[in-house]
Amino acid sequence: MEILVAGGAGYIGSVCVHALIAAGHRVTVLDDLSTGHRDAVPPDAELIEGSIHNAPRLLRRPFDAAMHFAARSLVAQSVAEPDLYWETNVVGSLQLVRALRAIGVPRLVFSSTAAVYGEPIAPVIDEDHPARPVNTYGATKLAVDHLLASFCGDGFSAISLRYFNVGGSARGLGERHDPETHLVPLVLRAAREGTPVTVFGADYPTPDGTCVRDYLHVEDLAQAHLRALGADVTGHAVINLGTGTGYSVREVVETARRVTGRPIVEQPAGRRPGDPARLVASNARAGQLLGWTPGRGLEDVVSSAWDFYR
Repeated sequence: MEILVAGGAGYIGSVCVHALIAAGHRVTVLDDLSTGHRDAVPPDAELIEGSIHNAPRLLRRPFDAAMHFAARSLVAQSVAEPDLYWETNVVGSLQLVRALRAIGVPRLVFSSTAAVYGEPIAPVIDEDHPARPVNTYGATKLAVDHLLASFCGDGFSAISLRYFNVGGSARGLGERHDPETHLVPLVLRAAREGTPVTVFGADYPTPDGTCVRDYLHVEDLAQAHLRALGADVTGHAVINLGTGTGYSVREVVETARRVTGRPIVEQPAGRRPGDPARLVASNARAGQLLGWTPGRGLEDVVSSAWDFYR
């Protein structure tokens, strides 16, 4: 198929682009390279350098499907500067959807987030869990989910994949954010450089007091996106992606100590605004609708990321 990937020069988007090409698809990437990397886009893919805000002007030919990863995604920044998030994540997505419908794209796979759920009321979150985001990032992603639902019909369908923490390396690609805020690369940086890793909050209602998250390997995530392209879904569907297992910040640090064989010093700090205590996904619906289950665990996430950074 001919696939458009918005945000395909970023971490997750670029892994999906490589996976699409390996599966025999033709790929066009739309990315303004504000946080993505030109060298992450394979030479077999066409790169349109531009913003999703300009999609109605930049996209003039049809595609068989599209994936949408282009977004701002820093929780603390979203709380401090909400206007950036509403403008990029919601207004930009509206412009992209307008463009896709105008050129007759029948299916969009959207990179949503577990942040839409807010503080969980169940130990494992399924798609029927109330969506009550506690930060602007989650609120904007939920707004796009509603936007997609309202635009579906007349030959256009969309799948929102809500996933939790993603990590690891695949196809020679890994996390290269600036600034880096994700736990796994920060812990591995501490292992490489001998500097402390900051642990935000040790008084959460979790077994060791630190936040608990569901860590999904980026290659497993990419395969879920590919399966979503051909899923038997009409209208708008929401599907959670995760392992069903949660790990605390301290458990991630301990895993990194074991993988790297290096000491890692923890530096305690206060809670970050907008951080729920626990986010762990049910993947039952993903199994039913996509035939997908993750094949890798936290050890694989950390060890592949360590290989990439070395």
